[in-house]
Amino acid sequence: MSEKIIHFAESRPQAAFVPAILEAPTGTLRDQLARPLHDLRISVTDRCNFRCVYCMPKEVFDKDYNYLPHSSLLSFEEITRIARLFIAHGVEKIRLTGGEPLLRKNIEKLVAMLAELKTVHGKPLDLTLTTNGSLLARKAQSLKDAGLQRVTVSLDAMDDAIFKRMNDVDFAVADVLNGLDVAHAVGLQSIKVNMVVKGGMNDQEILPMARYFKGTPFILRFIEYMDVGASNGWKLDEVVPSAEVARRIGAEMPLAPVAANYTGETAERWRYLDGGGEIGLISSVTQAFCKDCSRARLSTEGKLYTCLFATRGHDLRALMRNGASDAEISGAVGHLWAARGDRYSELRTSNTAGLPGAQKVEMSYIGG
Repeated sequence: MSEKIIHFAESRPQAAFVPAILEAPTGTLRDQLARPLHDLRISVTDRCNFRCVYCMPKEVFDKDYNYLPHSSLLSFEEITRIARLFIAHGVEKIRLTGGEPLLRKNIEKLVAMLAELKTVHGKPLDLTLTTNGSLLARKAQSLKDAGLQRVTVSLDAMDDAIFKRMNDVDFAVADVLNGLDVAHAVGLQSIKVNMVVKGGMNDQEILPMARYFKGTPFILRFIEYMDVGASNGWKLDEVVPSAEVARRIGAEMPLAPVAANYTGETAERWRYLDGGGEIGLISSVTQAFCKDCSRARLSTEGKLYTCLFATRGHDLRALMRNGASDAEISGAVGHLWAARGDRYSELRTSNTAGLPGAQKVEMSYIGG
């Protein structure tokens, strides 16, 4: 691939629409399908030190790739201000993503700032972070001290050669496992491990991953290879359905379904019958869960995306830097969510040849 992917950063970005009548947030905002605004995923950097083939393939994200300049990134103060406004609309969970979020300098400071915020019910936020694990051993203690509660770590194979082929930067499995152990040791809770399964590349690692993490403090989740963005060359026949993952594991280590922890949970839960813990299956290709999606995404440069598969964002940074009041920004967020009708995965499921239209935003730009 020689074509470069552009971050949808228009030369003259348009600020999000501010409605003429500004209604105070009630904490019960709903979209067109009656879905609440419960989760906010915030990308803090578009940079990553991995070149995973399903996210930031080296053919596109090479040494000449133009990342966002630091001045374009939201400051920690801007992120915290926006987070506070989202919380007033009902957000109770914030996940920091990237790129690789631990590459953002002084990320612990942002964690500490967000940890001070409270939900509309006066409770602490559910504050978590997704990482490739490369810097986790070094950062885990400071993140925990700053107020981070949970962490999710990406790991796509137990076999070193396969994992290095997936991350394409020669990073070893042992270093990710060390990061997991340190995170657990410092007291981070409910640590999850995400494996993206790409048929013909790492699906032979389903059972080795399940065997390794069974009976550990970590919850392993298998994610269907998704058609996010335009750079990963997605093909439907490379998707290994979650049902097949459950079949392979269950044939050796019997499983039973478990009820969801909450409405809108992305992973379908399964437990080992012998008490060895549980796994999760994230099936946005074969079993779309759009009807319960309560997640908004804020890009590195302050654009609001109402779907992982969106083709355009809504510029909140322009509002802030042009002097908009909290009420105006809150009104823009409320207007956008109230108008939301996104259900890309459901439409894709009914049209397996793929949906035509504009280029989708890259996962590395708004996180997973």
